[in-house]
Amino acid sequence: MRIAPTSLRSKLALGAALLCLTTLTVAILSVWATDRMGRRLDAALSAEARVARYAELSTEVSSFIVIAAETVQSGLPAADRAARLDTLAASIAGTFARLRADLGAAVEAARALGLDEASRRATQSLGIARMEAQFDATLRAFTTGDAAPERLRGTLDAFATGFDPLLNGVVAEEIRARTVLLDGIDALRRQLTLGALALSGLAVLAALAFYAGLVRPHFRRIDMVVEAARRIGQEDFAVTLPDTRPDEIGRLMEETARAAAALRARRDAVDAEWRRLSDTVAARTADLRAANDRLARVDGDRRRFFADISHELRTPLTVIAMEAEIGRAAGGDTAAAFATIQSRAAGLNRRIDDLLRIARSDTGRLALEEAALDLAAVAGSALEETGAILANAGLTVAAVPEGPLPCRGDPNWLRQVIATLIANAARHAKGGRLLALEGAADAGAVRLAIIDNGPGLPAHADLFDRFAQGAGPMRGQGFGIGLALARWVVEAHGGTLTLTSPVPPGRALGTNPGTMVDLSLPADPR
Repeated sequence: MRIAPTSLRSKLALGAALLCLTTLTVAILSVWATDRMGRRLDAALSAEARVARYAELSTEVSSFIVIAAETVQSGLPAADRAARLDTLAASIAGTFARLRADLGAAVEAARALGLDEASRRATQSLGIARMEAQFDATLRAFTTGDAAPERLRGTLDAFATGFDPLLNGVVAEEIRARTVLLDGIDALRRQLTLGALALSGLAVLAALAFYAGLVRPHFRRIDMVVEAARRIGQEDFAVTLPDTRPDEIGRLMEETARAAAALRARRDAVDAEWRRLSDTVAARTADLRAANDRLARVDGDRRRFFADISHELRTPLTVIAMEAEIGRAAGGDTAAAFATIQSRAAGLNRRIDDLLRIARSDTGRLALEEAALDLAAVAGSALEETGAILANAGLTVAAVPEGPLPCRGDPNWLRQVIATLIANAARHAKGGRLLALEGAADAGAVRLAIIDNGPGLPAHADLFDRFAQGAGPMRGQGFGIGLALARWVVEAHGGTLTLTSPVPPGRALGTNPGTMVDLSLPADPR
């Protein structure tokens, strides 16, 4: 069943629109009320200012009357009277000008308050015009011509008698207008208060209706979806959501129920697959157990083979060593040869011991008998051991390492490694006729470099791989395991074994490319 997702969205949009409309209405009313209130307050303040200006005008006119009366009593001519009254007359004219400007602005402002208010302001302008006309006539009478004192007194009395009622009238009108404005402000405030209370009540009722009619029921439906999701998270897929109302939450319920059904089907399929996988793992475990048993038998056979072959080799080696000892003891020209045979037999006997240790170990890995040693001394022993090989190859040792080169390791294995490297150089570089052993100690490591001046090695040749052999006429004279075993032993000591060909110019022994094998071991920290 396809549910059209329109109803809930429309209801929410309508509710949001009503809330926005209410807010906009309140804002408009607030702006309107603020404007009306501001206009009335400005008008009241302007009226108060004009009352103060009228008081100023009254004071100035009273001073004018007093000074004018003094000039009459003193019998001053018109020019002198004009000089005495000039400053005060200018001040009174300025006050009239300011009053006209204030009333003009008040008339413009009163248009927004109604036609009656504007008419009253215009009437006040007429009162000011009459007062200003009386003042101008009196001032001309005192400053022009030579009127008799009695006539000037009459003019001054008429001015005082006529000006005061006009001034009192405009002041009374200003006070009345101010009172009307203040009353209007109070009435507007009451109206705004009632309107705000009414709008607030309507807003509260609308919010309550929106919550009770739309939000709360849908919250209950959302709670049903949340509960269904919680049960699905706990792998309880027996979820039923009967709601079918045509809105977004109804669609969500429908999709949630469909997802629960799909997950239930997927769980059943996974359980079936898991059972099949368990059966497969059990079968493979049995196969691995049988294979392990076979490997254990093979390992046992290997250990017995190494033990048997070592025993079988040790018996003839013992005979060879004894015969060589007898021959060396007899002296003669063959004593040196018998000594070499005895030394080789002893070295081979040590290799048989190493094979026995590897065969007897649980891991089949190299077992080192670590001790403090001087790598230069070990290299000297290896040179002595390979002296006959070097002599047969026609190689001359151009340099030997100068000790000490202190490090820790198995001296027998390291001597065998260096002897293997020397023998390998003798086999492949005899045409160069030179061999050098250089030692150095730096940066926590000791180094031994074995350098020849033979034909070198081809590019990208990796002779440290097991069973790898070099090119040239000497290929096939070994098994290709010497360098691989040498690297294995050195790395078991925590060191490195690298090969460089051709030799760098600063270390080369001649014009031939040559080969350099660099052995590096950690220095003895003590």
